[in-house]
Amino acid sequence: MPEGLQGFGFHDKSLNMIPDRVRKILAENGLEALEFEEGSTPTAKMAAEKLGVSVSQIAKSILLKGKDEKYYMVIIEGDAKLSSSKAKKLTGTKVRMATAEESFEVTGFYPGGICPFGVENIKIFIDKGLSKYETIYPAAGTDSSGVPVTFEKLKEITGAVVCDVIKDGD
Repeated sequence: MPEGLQGFGFHDKSLNMIPDRVRKILAENGLEALEFEEGSTPTAKMAAEKLGVSVSQIAKSILLKGKDEKYYMVIIEGDAKLSSSKAKKLTGTKVRMATAEESFEVTGFYPGGICPFGVENIKIFIDKGLSKYETIYPAAGTDSSGVPVTFEKLKEITGAVVCDVIKDGD
């Protein structure tokens, strides 16, 4: 188990299997998840090393909770930092990172495996910076997976709204 992730439920082997709802969405869209040994891709850096790509190509999915009690997901480059002020402007409310428990309750995924596939009732935003890559790699619901996909295809599948939500200079 990766250092620091003990409290996220990774002790349950079933949580390391790609959920059926995610597999179904991927199959319907002609995509296939790349699967690795358990716990091998919980961070963007580790995922990039495992996939042999730039950390920037990792499509990091972050679940946010707004003061309005709504949840929002932003997909950004793996080495980028979220701008709180841009996220507030985008959502119309002050937001914070969802806790691991909130993430699982709302999406069915824990940090390290949060993905935009199969989430319901959550507005999804995708940062325009990811569009410069031919292929990007979001997780598939586990901390040991990655899905090679184009920016346009990911946007289409998830209904994500293109935005600018990372800190300037990133």
